[in-house]
Amino acid sequence: MTPSYFFACIAVFVSAYTLNVIYVSVFYHRAFTHRAIQLHPWLEFFVIHTGSWVTGLDPKGWACMHRLHHQYSDTPMDPHSPTINGIWSVLPRQLYSYKKTLAALILKRKSYLSVVSDIDFPVNWLNKKHLWTIPYLLQAAIAITLGITFDAWLLAACYWIGMMSHPIQGWMVNALAHRYGYRNFNTPDNSKNNSAVAWLVFGEGYQNNHHHLPSSAKFSARPSEVDLGYLICRIFSIFGLLSFSHPVPTSDEWLPKSPQVLQ
Repeated sequence: MTPSYFFACIAVFVSAYTLNVIYVSVFYHRAFTHRAIQLHPWLEFFVIHTGSWVTGLDPKGWACMHRLHHQYSDTPMDPHSPTINGIWSVLPRQLYSYKKTLAALILKRKSYLSVVSDIDFPVNWLNKKHLWTIPYLLQAAIAITLGITFDAWLLAACYWIGMMSHPIQGWMVNALAHRYGYRNFNTPDNSKNNSAVAWLVFGEGYQNNHHHLPSSAKFSARPSEVDLGYLICRIFSIFGLLSFSHPVPTSDEWLPKSPQVLQ
């Protein structure tokens, strides 16, 4: 393996991984779920219609499941809690809960529709017609095409793993950042700030900060905390691709009023 090929593989993986994180963390999470940011109309249209193809995840289904997570965080009704299910059970549990939520939305169950009543676009037609595997097969086909065309199977694997990395990203956030780390705020759940997860998943690891103030587009609270997802939001806002729906708190506003809440 030549150095140039090695670095090309790394670049492809990082690019695919970053694209996946932007869709989930910036678009699905901060924009659709919490309305912390407002996407430009044409970008919102683009994300709604390409999200399932890029990530394999339905934006409305993902938003509904995540809102349920906030509503019942670390209780028996939480869709994916390591406190209830254990760390390793979170991975299959989040898949089961996502499928259950998506099915409930397709069947128009009021208890689920009420959770996302403000999200005015439907579940993607791929999921309505039970064709959810097609995006995964498409990404696999792209990877295979890269491998055949350039005789570069490691590069092809890096592309596919990067694009399909969301289950592991979700597991790191849902499991590790609700079990290991530190707390800035005395939230009623078990959310923690896990710096390693935050670096790997663009700020999502600051779960304690996020659960303290879900409406903020910025997940970091202290100067030592780095939220790459928020940085991407700032860059997108410069080009008019999005705007902030709520004022972003300053560091002083983030800090807890009393040191007793620190754990």
